[in-house]
Amino acid sequence: MVTHNGLGDSFVDCVRHVLGEVPHNLKILSVLDGDDPKMKLVEGQALIKQLDTGGGVLILADIFGATPSNIARQLCLAERVMGVAGVNLPMLLRAVCSPNKTLPELAKIAVEGGRECIIHINQDH
Repeated sequence: MVTHNGLGDSFVDCVRHVLGEVPHNLKILSVLDGDDPKMKLVEGQALIKQLDTGGGVLILADIFGATPSNIARQLCLAERVMGVAGVNLPMLLRAVCSPNKTLPELAKIAVEGGRECIIHINQDH
């Protein structure tokens, strides 16, 4: 995940709470105010090398168009890297619970999971 400040760390804490552990392939690249985006890009490239065991890497970013997603977009220029912006907890949980899917399938699962779980709770479905 590529997120503002400690948002990614908070998501990881939630994953730990729900699943009882943090999957080994879930890593955070936090972008703080004042960080150099070029240096964060280098950090992200190192994380991709660490995480890619041959099937690729899915990057989840927070707000499309903001610095974290712009870094994620640059990271997606590499082979076997796909990205989805607008991360929410259902999206993240669906992605980490689908480790044996192909990269395109995983991106689709993430998007669908994020969308399906956005509902107006005061109205009948």
